[in-house]
Amino acid sequence: MALRAVCTAALRSGTDLGVNNARTFVTTAFLCKRRPPLGPLPNQDIDVTDLESLEKYRSYTLYLKQAEEAKNKPVWWKSYKGYMEKSDPEHGVEKVDIGFPYIRPSRTKELRERKQVIKDNKKNAELERAQRLRTFKIPLDRVQETWMKISGPYQIKRLAEHYGVFTDLFPMAYFIPQVSLHISYSQDTSGQVHHGNRLTPTEAASAPQITFDAEEGSLWTLMLTCPDEHLVDNEAEYIHWLVGNIPGGAVQAGEELCHYLPPFPAKGTGFHRYVYVLFKQEALINFQQDVRPSPCHSLADRTFKTMDFYRKHQDNLTPAGLAFFQCQWDESVTNTFHNTLNMREPVFEFIRPPVYHPPQVKYPHNQPLRYLDRYRDGKPHTFGIY
Repeated sequence: MALRAVCTAALRSGTDLGVNNARTFVTTAFLCKRRPPLGPLPNQDIDVTDLESLEKYRSYTLYLKQAEEAKNKPVWWKSYKGYMEKSDPEHGVEKVDIGFPYIRPSRTKELRERKQVIKDNKKNAELERAQRLRTFKIPLDRVQETWMKISGPYQIKRLAEHYGVFTDLFPMAYFIPQVSLHISYSQDTSGQVHHGNRLTPTEAASAPQITFDAEEGSLWTLMLTCPDEHLVDNEAEYIHWLVGNIPGGAVQAGEELCHYLPPFPAKGTGFHRYVYVLFKQEALINFQQDVRPSPCHSLADRTFKTMDFYRKHQDNLTPAGLAFFQCQWDESVTNTFHNTLNMREPVFEFIRPPVYHPPQVKYPHNQPLRYLDRYRDGKPHTFGIY
């Protein structure tokens, strides 16, 4: 009986295996009947077995020219660019420069001036003595000035693109900040605003000291906005400071359209970007529609969009300067919400409650040996390691 059962099982398994193989063969044959490609595949005409016979590129210019021709040649398959254009119509669209045209000084002139500086330094006996005694100090102000003249504006632009400043404030547009902004919240260098450095809301509690190079008789507009702070609309901003019709570089003499409000990043929302944008005016502007009540402690009145403000005055405003810092919650934000804005503080961070311990029993039954460690007196509670 046992031998008969084993033979029957073997025959049955062989029959089932034959049926399964037949089904697999039919399925494979059906899948092989696919439609031929609509055209030649990429690099189909290249013989990979004999790569030495291929024509070599004799110059990079020739390679770049043929690469551009291959890039612009229409293909029958769907490329990555096609997928991106379908999902995001604005992908790859060229952005508009809304700032002043940047005219870089002549390279020949720069080299001539550099050689002259080197020649003068070699003739300077005091400079040679300071270098020999190791007392020579590099003037950082001159370094900053030279940096802004050569590559500073482009590097600031790249930093702003990295932090997404242009994407959130000026969609499909950008500008090269050619005016250097010096913003300081304190007397020392710890409270200065650069391009993405971190400050605390306590350090930025009051309006800073701002200086910039301006021609006599020129007019400017300065604003401080935050694209990450709005509690209701993700596309909107909160305006923290807005001063228009600034004569020359005197910010205090300008028309304050919205008084200064310290940063208030909500707890649990991470770092927020606070962006200073300096506009140069073509003439005196009437900002009656942009004036906020003073004092303005309503977040609804402070709801703002930089692009709408720029479109309204784009005939008379041109962005010229940019600086921004990052900020996250500290204890002063609670005071700003309660006392300045007169509202409850929103908290987006989960506060885990303390571990619950039931009341201690006099005669613990079936409890571990470290049961009494939970009810020790004193702040440092240890749970025992045995």
